This record gives sequence, C-alpha cells and structure tokens, in this order.
Amino acid sequence: MASEGAHSQRWQRLGILAGGGDLPLELAQACQDSAPFVVTLNGHADRDYTAFDHQDMSIGQIGGIAKVLKAAGCDTVCFAGYVQRPDIKSLKLDTRGLIMVPKALAAGRKGDDALIRVVVKEFESQGFAVVGADEVLSALAPTLNGGVDAPHDGPHRDDIAKACEIARKMGALDIGQGAVVADGLVLAVEAQEGTNAMLDRLVSLRAEIRGTPEQRCGVLAKMPKPMQERRVDLPTIGLDTVERCATAGLAGIALEAGSALILEREAVERALRAHNMFLVIVEADDA
Repeated sequence: MASEGAHSQRWQRLGILAGGGDLPLELAQACQDSAPFVVTLNGHADRDYTAFDHQDMSIGQIGGIAKVLKAAGCDTVCFAGYVQRPDIKSLKLDTRGLIMVPKALAAGRKGDDALIRVVVKEFESQGFAVVGADEVLSALAPTLNGGVDAPHDGPHRDDIAKACEIARKMGALDIGQGAVVADGLVLAVEAQEGTNAMLDRLVSLRAEIRGTPEQRCGVLAKMPKPMQERRVDLPTIGLDTVERCATAGLAGIALEAGSALILEREAVERALRAHNMFLVIVEADDA
C-alpha cells in the first residue's frame, strides 16, 4: 500500500522531475511502495535520491528526459521543487531542447507561468499525463479547518487581509506569490529571489517596524497566481519557511485553502506552536 494521501493507482508508474527543496523528496517517499522514478535536474536538485530509481539529467535535455521516463515505464510526470531560470547558453541542450528554445524564450518574456506552460505542453505532447504535487499527495493541500492557532479577529486580522490582497495583486502581474505586512505596512514582496531570500531581508529592517521573537508582529501571505499552471507551481511552505518567519519576528502565515502545499506538516505545526505563531487558511475569495 502507498502512503496515506498518495494516489498511486492513477498511473502505471510516476516520474518525478526533481528540482530543489524538500517537495520532490517528500513525494518520492510518499509513493515509495509504488516505485516512482526520479529525474534529478542537474544543478537544481539538492536532496539525496539514492534510495530511489533515479537519473541525473540537464534541464535542457528535454528529449532525453522523456526517453528515460518512457524507458522506466512512466506514463505520468510530476514537476516538483524549485528551479531557477537557467542561462540558455550554459544548458546541455539536446535536439528536442533546441527545438523548444524559441518557444521558451518567447514565453519567458511573458512571465514564469507562460514558460511553465510551454514545458508542461511539451511533456503532454510526448504522451505523458502531468499531475500536480497535491494530486500525488492530497495531504499536502491545506483545508479551511487546517490552520494552527489561527486568529479570526484581533490585531492580526487586518494584516492577514492586506498581505493576502498584496500577494494576489503581485501574482496577477506574474511577479511573485508572497507578501509580508506588519501593522498595515508592506515590509516585503516576493519577486525572482524567492520566499526564503525575501524573508531573510526582513531581518535587516528596524525592529520597530517589524516583529521580534519576543513581540511578534506581521504576516507572510503566499497566494497562487490567478493564471498559473497549478500542477507545477503552487505556493509551498515547510519547516524552513516557519523558522525564517520566526527569526524575522513574524506572527503568522496565511495560505489559501486547496491552493498551497505544506511540507512536513507535523513538524511545521510543532514549530509554529513552539514559536507562538499561527497558520491561517483563507478562502479563495477572501480579501
């Protein structure tokens, strides 16, 4: 039997295209009994996959990746983990990768989501079904009753609402998924640097405009981009996110129900309580 929340019966064999971070490893571990095949993306994957059938490939070897997945018996693929935009000149492009370059360059000028859609469409054209991480492991997706010590009113309510609003407006412009608000002041928004770098910047701000571990203030909101390819790039938090928020003095985190991923959920909940922080799950139409 596969782990609870893993839907291994939907495919003959799952292929995981692993970028950086814990998400692809958590998915592989959840599906371990059904023997997933992992393609580790060279220069991006940063976890140990030696316990799984795997092969390291360049992100530019599109044809090679498809060939390896088919040879392994995979009929479905899941893109997981973060991938920094590569320098085309430094990629080891195979024939299929070279063919994709003009489309990828044109899409990249429109934003990350357009680029992701080109990659997804390419794998679908090769005969693969593409599924999201939340489909592979439904337990990762938060529900409305899945918050931790979540405030429904009080001093953080307005910060939650404003942080969600800012994150959604940034997402609508395909800029980023995250925003931090403290006492009504927008402290940071996420762009290409990613959530971790954004949170690290907060520590350099004056303590009087942000929270401290002794007197917490402020909320990180991570919201999905309205146009985004939800099978690939849902907002994700994990233990590292919580620890960085805690160091920055934030009081809590806000996610959208069914439109985010929580890694290491039990560890996240323990850390939130240990730091006297909250996690609130909002509805999609909450302002």
